[in-house]
Amino acid sequence: MRTGDDLERGRELYSNSAWATAYESLSRADQLAPLAAEDLELLATSAYMLGRENEWMHVLERAYRGYSEGAQAHRAVRCAFWIGMVLAIRGEMGPAGGWLGRAQRLLEREHGECVEQGYMLMPVVFQHDAEGDLEGASATAAAAAEVGERFGDPDLFALAIHVQGDILVRAGRVREGLGLLDEAMVAVTTETLSPMVTGIVYCGVILTCEQVYELRRAREWTAALTRWCESQPDLLAFTGRCLVHRAQLMQLRGAWPDALEEAERAGRRLEEAMNQGAAAKACYLRGEVHRLRGEFEEAEDAYRQASRLGLEPQPGWALVRLAQGNSAAATAAIRRALGETADPLRRAGLLPAAVEILLATGELDEARDASGELEAIAAGYESEMLLALHAHARGAVELAGGDAAAALVSLRRASQAWNELEAPYEGARARVLVGRACRALGDEEAFALELEAARSTFEELGATPDVAAADMLAGVVGDTHGLTARELEVLRLVATGKSNKEIAAALVISEHTVARHVQNIFTKLGVQSRTAAGAFAFEHDLV
Repeated sequence: MRTGDDLERGRELYSNSAWATAYESLSRADQLAPLAAEDLELLATSAYMLGRENEWMHVLERAYRGYSEGAQAHRAVRCAFWIGMVLAIRGEMGPAGGWLGRAQRLLEREHGECVEQGYMLMPVVFQHDAEGDLEGASATAAAAAEVGERFGDPDLFALAIHVQGDILVRAGRVREGLGLLDEAMVAVTTETLSPMVTGIVYCGVILTCEQVYELRRAREWTAALTRWCESQPDLLAFTGRCLVHRAQLMQLRGAWPDALEEAERAGRRLEEAMNQGAAAKACYLRGEVHRLRGEFEEAEDAYRQASRLGLEPQPGWALVRLAQGNSAAATAAIRRALGETADPLRRAGLLPAAVEILLATGELDEARDASGELEAIAAGYESEMLLALHAHARGAVELAGGDAAAALVSLRRASQAWNELEAPYEGARARVLVGRACRALGDEEAFALELEAARSTFEELGATPDVAAADMLAGVVGDTHGLTARELEVLRLVATGKSNKEIAAALVISEHTVARHVQNIFTKLGVQSRTAAGAFAFEHDLV
């Protein structure tokens, strides 16, 4: 076939997003006669969309040289910009700075205003962001968006406003930031953007929505990203991250086998694309599904893989240890993770687990503090999911503290919120606590109804540990009036006549902590003395 035939066919296939065949045709044309810079850009993009990032960079460098030699400085600037930005994302800051500096020098030699000046504002945005200057980063991104809009460049406009939206969300200006993210997505779905920018904006917007717990938007845009990926059978770039987003949503909806399959597919795809960070997230998601199903060895293996790839496997690892009965390791892990995490949204991902673990070990005051912090974060970000997480945590703390009436209000709110968010597992866990609060208020029938409904959901999902816990709660544990695992340990020792000092030594905790546990036991059991508490333990076969 002649060079011209291959070239024309390659251009046509490129316009139809047929990346594999476009790449083949353009490569053949390039072998017969070196491509012009404009066609090298098409070949480079085809390589990128097929996951061949190193080849993309090599070909784009050739396009840069072609534009430079042809006195097309503006096009050369764009090539240098993209090379520099991708190198920066990969952490290769020296080469990235060199390419961006080269682009800036080329631009400074040109006269008059141009859209490339807006592109070169984007590295400045990221520099401000890295320095913690969110206001400067937002203002610079807004300036870049204005340039894109003025010159009619939809790529620059979409890139800039989606970055500005992310910055504003992280700065606490959530509604304003989410509005910009929505505007960026409208540009993606209605304008003709370049393939790379389309994928970047899709993934960037969805990631921000997930980080701020904006579940509804994450679902909507993940569905759109899925359609975009599926319309391009050859596509490899962005598809791994798309699968990760889908796996997260599947897990929350209770489609655990599907979530596990998607996470495994995502991991394989991301290994091919050499995206270590996203691959680590896929491993963590696999660990979460295995943990919820009671497959703790498999969960540990997945969490270890995530850790090897650079992702902190918390709070999943701590929750596995709690489920295995190693409360000391669980408490140490969650305290350590919180101690080294300052970002409010990341702390929000740890605090619900911290409340669960601390309540299980009888650390009521610390659990209450964690719940209070979660409340403050939820109020600042106005997320339905964060509000549900807080209502759940607060209800659990109030129940453990003996205020069943207040707990019931919080837990009903959490149960309704999880139902609206289509999160059946979290909703079932809230219903277990609702039932316990009803029992504490003397309504045994309501307790039985709530527990039965929750158990049915757990069984349908395959949540084996929760099914066992529900069965236990309906039987022996049901007669303990909501005592935590640590309070049961203390009660058993009280029943055998141990003093607070002896109990403290046996459980390796302070006497002050033992005294607090004993007082909580008295309150929950409605007794006034150690003798009465011991009698309860013997009467209910707890010793």
